[in-house]
Amino acid sequence: MTHKHHGHAVNQHGHNNQSEGGHHNHHAHMVADFRKRFWVSLVLTAPVVALAPMIQSLLGLEEALSFTGDSYVQFVFASIVYFFGGWPFLSGLRNELGKRRPGMMTLIALAISVAYFYSTAVVFGLVGEVFFWELATLIDIMLLGHWIEMKSVMGASAALEKLVKLMPSEAHLVGDDGSTRDVPVSEIHHGDRVLVKPGEKIPTDGMIVDGRSTINEAMLTGESKPAEKGEGDEVIGGAINGESAFTMEVRRTGGETYLAQVIEMVRAAQESKSKTQDLANRAALWLTVIAITVGSATLVTWLLIGKPFDFSLERAVTVMIIACPHALGLAVPLVVAVSTSISAGNGLLIRDRTAFERGKDLDAIVFDKTGTLTEGRFGVTDIIPLGERSEEELLRLAASLESQSEHPIAEGVVRGARERKVEFPAPSEFRAIPGRGAEAVVDGIRLRIVSPGYLREHDMVVTDERVRTVADQGKTVVYLIIDGAVEGAIALADIIRPESREALERLKAMGIQVMMLTGDAEAVAKWVSEELGLDDYFAEVLPDQKASKIKEVQSRGLVVAMTGDGVNDAPALTQADVGIAVGAGTDVAIESADIVLVRSDPRDVTAIIELSRATYRKMVQNLWWATGYNAFAIPAAAGVLYPLGIVLSPALGAVFMSLSTVIVAINAKFLRIERLPTDTHHVVTERDE
Repeated sequence: MTHKHHGHAVNQHGHNNQSEGGHHNHHAHMVADFRKRFWVSLVLTAPVVALAPMIQSLLGLEEALSFTGDSYVQFVFASIVYFFGGWPFLSGLRNELGKRRPGMMTLIALAISVAYFYSTAVVFGLVGEVFFWELATLIDIMLLGHWIEMKSVMGASAALEKLVKLMPSEAHLVGDDGSTRDVPVSEIHHGDRVLVKPGEKIPTDGMIVDGRSTINEAMLTGESKPAEKGEGDEVIGGAINGESAFTMEVRRTGGETYLAQVIEMVRAAQESKSKTQDLANRAALWLTVIAITVGSATLVTWLLIGKPFDFSLERAVTVMIIACPHALGLAVPLVVAVSTSISAGNGLLIRDRTAFERGKDLDAIVFDKTGTLTEGRFGVTDIIPLGERSEEELLRLAASLESQSEHPIAEGVVRGARERKVEFPAPSEFRAIPGRGAEAVVDGIRLRIVSPGYLREHDMVVTDERVRTVADQGKTVVYLIIDGAVEGAIALADIIRPESREALERLKAMGIQVMMLTGDAEAVAKWVSEELGLDDYFAEVLPDQKASKIKEVQSRGLVVAMTGDGVNDAPALTQADVGIAVGAGTDVAIESADIVLVRSDPRDVTAIIELSRATYRKMVQNLWWATGYNAFAIPAAAGVLYPLGIVLSPALGAVFMSLSTVIVAINAKFLRIERLPTDTHHVVTERDE
């Protein structure tokens, strides 16, 4: 009767292999079972308490409630409570002893069994005092505590179930004649065309072939802003279509889809072993041994002091109940479940829990440059006037000419103008200059945009120091020739992501060194390093050398994370103490990583480390509470406070034990609403559940 997360493999349709929601139904069944046993036991406890001599004496109702044979009636009700309400603990005892790993169920079952059989013996002739009422209330409290705990566990692991529910069950299949018919998602295949209507969920991964719309991928990626997508853009199954219908071609189905892979990652993460969890399990086992030992010693000690057997036994039973290591056993799993749910809901997918925990100890993070710190596309970085025209005018003319070209440099110039909101007219008489540039007429002006090679071929020399500086930085420079004179230069480079600066500043504030690894030229790497204020960088690194560079950093005595997105990053991701792949990267990179970031946003690297540190703090808080509580509670239950007139009954011990467990569960939940050390941009926000 353990509460650890039981995952089931995802089948080809993205659902659990177990019948109809297996995993969720398993937890739901356990919650319902504890709820039913609690209410039935609570009702049956009423007559047990009413017939208890101690309770009657306290309330002065001996004459009103006692009658001949009342002890047998109490025995019958208590027996039902013991066997029906106590069954989860009795079966748990059998399971734990069968595995030779006594734990919390062993303690509870031992305590209620000692109480039940001793009281039964008293009813049938043994001299002593019955405490059926303590037994019944103890079982009630334990069932209530377990019911609350199971609801917490089920709520914390609900991210998996929400992901499964994201996928629609039907799709509008488009026939060769353009007609549509509704079919189960399981019947669509690669290459099929599917119509997605406004407001509907996208049935599987694919590419838009007709139409344009905004797509809300928030539940999948954590990105709150809807993305505008049109022909040629990929869409993810489970995302929600916006205002327009579109037709998509199916690219991935079943277990291949992004959502199915995410579900599998979350499931594996929730099941992966945690070093802190191992520590908690060992502590729980030792606490069980200590409780049984102290309980036995308590019984013997009080008997030797001369106390009655029933008093001595009650002290021993209380020790075994109050020392139940349930809080300790849940201290880590609940935090793990909550942090996994938070991370999955925010596009931070943890594949290896142990590596995630190592995130709190990181000393250095090595970033791949292209596509991680930079956008992986050309953009305008500098506009250098060499004549009378302004920067904006030069960009306007250049964008007009380049708007007719499909060259990456041309696309970068046009994109630069649009980003700066510079409007430009359509050119005329456009003509490409093979290998050297292009020319056209813009606003009646004959304009050429050419490479440095063109200038050399035509003996045109530019001596401006600003041009030399950007060229030395490894940037690509093109020149604008107007009416035969060089009027300006435009420098382009792989654009540094605006969010990279924020991410690296936060990492440095956390005491983590930031480095970069790239196959680009020394000049390019140096420029990016200086722009971002990196602690170190490695340039012109061949793919097979990346892992050795990570080893080199590790040899400095640093705990190192690697962040990358390409096939050539896979060995380095594996070599690093923590491998982080960005979700826009390749399947190979993702498979080699310990953590996958859905967005290509370097701030998510900061977010995952902050979440790792916050998760560890919560685990430590819970472990300290659980062990510290028991360090005080066990001696109190054994009777060390007896000289002061303070005696804990088994039922009161159960109240304190359950309170400890509930506190641990609530503390784990606080991980959702506590703010992390720095103000993360999206991680610990409470999502609609």
